[in-house]
Amino acid sequence: MQSRDLLLYAYGQVAETFRSTVEGLTAEDLARRVGPDANPVGWLAWHLLRVQDDHVADVAGTEQVWTADGWAGRFGLPVATSATGYGMSGEEVAAVRVPSAELLLGYSEAVHARTAEFLRGLSDDDLDRVVDERWDPPVTLGVRLVSVLSDDLQHLGQAGYVRGLLGA
Repeated sequence: MQSRDLLLYAYGQVAETFRSTVEGLTAEDLARRVGPDANPVGWLAWHLLRVQDDHVADVAGTEQVWTADGWAGRFGLPVATSATGYGMSGEEVAAVRVPSAELLLGYSEAVHARTAEFLRGLSDDDLDRVVDERWDPPVTLGVRLVSVLSDDLQHLGQAGYVRGLLGA
């Protein structure tokens, strides 16, 4: 098995789990918070997609599907088009009200397709390419891709837990 095949499988699992996590939720379900500053399912789902879209586009040297394919306009959120959710206050999180699960699923499919397209073109040697020198040690492509996977999986787990608490 090539590294790209393993990464394709792992990111495919994210896409599959994402679907079962948000499918069937209403806009109200997506916005409900289980505590005053808790992240709702909609924000968690939007955030993990935004981070994946942002980070994969960066290492691929492409525009994010968020802007390239008009997803930012379709969501109509009161945030900058560059926002991914990092560093948002509780008030800012509350303002990210995702209109529908269907919209999230469409954006998820677009992000996954772009990610898979990029991954299919990788060789094992590509994973050693340094993509971020702001860290010590510098971040390689392989490390960045695994970091995004880790973030995705953590937020999917959180969203699934919150969905369960909502009884949805």
